[in-house]
Amino acid sequence: MSEWIIVAIVGVVLLFSAKKLPDMARGLGQSMRIFKAETRGMKEDDERAKSTDKAPEPAPRAVEPSRVETPAVEKPRETVPDETRTAD
Repeated sequence: MSEWIIVAIVGVVLLFSAKKLPDMARGLGQSMRIFKAETRGMKEDDERAKSTDKAPEPAPRAVEPSRVETPAVEKPRETVPDETRTAD
């Protein structure tokens, strides 16, 4: 739209509804306050729901260290190459 059409529309609105503009602005302000209060209430409800959903975690128990005994490892035998072995 051109700028002149916008100016004409604003002029018509101001002329024919000059008495209604304060009421409209007041209604818009009240609507904004209600909207903000509702969104704030929704955030608080979500935070309360999140805090009650989490169950308290049980305290960690002390675990006694277990002792695992491993058998003694034998020393590996030396291997003699086949070439150096003597026949019995």
